[in-house]
Amino acid sequence: MNEKQRTTSTESHTLTAAKVLLFEAGKQNPGPWIRHSEFVAEAAGKIASQCPDLDVEQAVICGLLHDIGKVPDDEPELPHAILGMKLCEKYKEKPDICNAVGAHHDEVEMQTLLAPIVQVCDAISGARPGARREIVEAYIKRLNDLEQLALSYPGVVKTYAIQAGRELRVIVGADKIDDKDTENLSAEIAKKIQDEMTYPGQVKITVIRETRAVSYAK
Repeated sequence: MNEKQRTTSTESHTLTAAKVLLFEAGKQNPGPWIRHSEFVAEAAGKIASQCPDLDVEQAVICGLLHDIGKVPDDEPELPHAILGMKLCEKYKEKPDICNAVGAHHDEVEMQTLLAPIVQVCDAISGARPGARREIVEAYIKRLNDLEQLALSYPGVVKTYAIQAGRELRVIVGADKIDDKDTENLSAEIAKKIQDEMTYPGQVKITVIRETRAVSYAK
């Protein structure tokens, strides 16, 4: 394998930029997925080093960026692999890298050998002892934090974090909060989440105030 194909002690600007991008993403949405991405990058690089026609550095970059779509975005309804592919395209990554990022969950067709390598390494990392437990624990903690934050407001009776934490439904007592206060409460909770929490995409806050009148015909 020639010098261009192997990662040397002197990193290229592209690899350095990928590491910086992952670092910044980790500040916006911290969690086990950062270490997972580093593991995938290391594994992908090792596999690529055994394939004469593959660029090791590109494989490492693919691993580092394959979950980059988990950072907050204006299109939270899209799969993170597609969001990641779009982000890589925005930062002018090579088409092979963009494809590997977008294809690692089969949302787009794989176009080079880098894509299945990243997919395999992603599965290997997820199978590490305790790896899924870390992710699940972080996920559950985020949902609980969302619910507890809303419960701290007077008049709130129950809270439900749904849609994988992308929506928070807040039930308030009809005898404690009027309609105007309901609107204000929604805005206040949204601002507090923005100021105090880290989360992917956006969180929709729905405050529900309901009055029920029940009678029985006998």
